[in-house]
Amino acid sequence: QVQLVESGGGLVQAGGSLRLSCAASGRTFSSYGMAWFRQAPGKEREFVVVVSRSGETTNYADSVKGRFTISRDNAKNTVFLQMNSLKPEDTAVYYCAAKHYGGVWNFSPRDYDYWGQGTQVTVSS
Repeated sequence: QVQLVESGGGLVQAGGSLRLSCAASGRTFSSYGMAWFRQAPGKEREFVVVVSRSGETTNYADSVKGRFTISRDNAKNTVFLQMNSLKPEDTAVYYCAAKHYGGVWNFSPRDYDYWGQGTQVTVSS
């Protein structure tokens, strides 16, 4: 069992930055591929980015490529999402997700075993 807790969301102006964190419980964090998804009001949950178990490989949605950066610290059981050059269309609830032995080709929410409660990101124009 893995519990995920996101933090770092908030209100920011367009062009600004935020850094999200996702803290995981348990002693097997490094056996999970980790991803961020987001869900805007009235829309389906969408893939943002995934990082491999080692942290060496990542895969980004085209909409965030070049602006967002995922990283993980396996010693601290934490994954991060650095979001720069934020746009109003980035406004959503951001969720952290974990997949046991997951790779960087898992783009569907159905692929993931555990989810955090989400953190709101609002970008004003």
